[in-house]
Amino acid sequence: MRKVLKKVLTDFIAAWNKHDAKAFSMVFAEDADFTNVGGNSKHGRNEIEKHHEPGFKTKWKDSHQEITQTKIRFIKPDVAAVDAWWHLTGIKGPEGQDMPARKGLLNFIMTKPGDKWLITVMHNMDLPASK
Repeated sequence: MRKVLKKVLTDFIAAWNKHDAKAFSMVFAEDADFTNVGGNSKHGRNEIEKHHEPGFKTKWKDSHQEITQTKIRFIKPDVAAVDAWWHLTGIKGPEGQDMPARKGLLNFIMTKPGDKWLITVMHNMDLPASK
C-alpha cells in the first residue's frame, strides 16, 4: 500500500514540474484543505488549482521540485499521514530574478474514499537551509 501512496507523491511532483495547475489539483480530494508555507489556505480542488495557476506561469514556471525523503504512517487502512521532505530550485523573484533554492516539509493526510488515494489535507513549511 505504501507504493500506492508514493505514486500520489510522484503524480504531485510530476504535475508541479510540468507546471500544470489542473493536473496538480487532481491529486487532491474534491474537498481538500491546502495550506502553503505562508499560511495561506484554500479549500477544494478548484481553489487549489486557481491558487497555483498564476504561480506556474510566473515565479514557478522554471521550477523543479523533488521529494528527498518520506515517512508514512497508516492511521486506518484508508487514512494515512505522510511526511515528504522537498527541495525546490528554479524559483523566480518578482522581477524575474533567480531566487535561492528552498527546502521544506509537506505534511499530508491522504484518504481512500473509493478506489483511489487522494490528498485530503496538506500543510507545507519551509525548512532552514541547514536542515
